[in-house]
Parts: sequence; structure tokens; C-alpha cells
Amino acid sequence: MSISQSDLARLDRIDRWARRMDRAYRIPFTPIRFGWDAVLGLVPGVGDTLALAPAVWIVKEARDMGAPAPLLAQMGGNIAVDWIIGLLPLVGDIFDIGYRANTRNAMLLRGWAQSRAAAAGSGPARPIRPAVA
Repeated sequence: MSISQSDLARLDRIDRWARRMDRAYRIPFTPIRFGWDAVLGLVPGVGDTLALAPAVWIVKEARDMGAPAPLLAQMGGNIAVDWIIGLLPLVGDIFDIGYRANTRNAMLLRGWAQSRAAAAGSGPARPIRPAVA
């Protein structure tokens, strides 16, 4: 079984969203990257909750692709950790920059899709390269 074109397109969309949410911008003269998740987290009370929408969408896409329950639970755990710690003033904002739950989840999903394709025995497995946004 190989990865379908629609699943590849989904993985590319997920990678783009994860990049926007976690690492779209760089602080000048540093290697530190941040995204909209960290920016939204600066809004007290509602910012981290608003950032849940794209994170939950990534998990929904994973479920629609047929990801197993343990993978979905791990992805949900990443979101929960990001959300709970993100609620803490200042500490949560710094944590958001480093933890990158959306990127973690996109990588988990891509890894699962690659292993599923490799296990299907359809020939030598080639790595699926993430889209460059």
C-alpha cells in the first residue's frame, strides 16, 4: 500500500499549518523561531484556547487518514501539554516557542504514514519529504 495523492496533499497542508503555528517567524539575529501559536498565547485567557483550533484540525486530519488510536492519543497529549502550560503567564509564552506541539504532531503523522507505506511491501520505501512553505 502506498500513500495516496490525497493523503500526500493532506500531509503537505498539515506541514504548512504546523509551520505557520509554530515557526513562521524568526527573531532577528537569533535562531529562535515562533509562530501564531506563540503570538496568540500572548492574549491573556483566550489566546491559547484560540490556538487549539488548528491543533485539533491536525488531529482530525490524522483520524480521517486512518491513524491508530494510540497515535491520536499521543497527538492529543501534545496539544493538552501545550494548552495547559501555555495558560501560565510568561512561562507559557516561552514554552510555546520551544514545545511546538503542531510540528510534533505533523512529524508523528508523517512518520506513521511513512511506516504504513513501508510496511505495505510495495518496494523500497522512499522518505516522504515535507512541503516547503
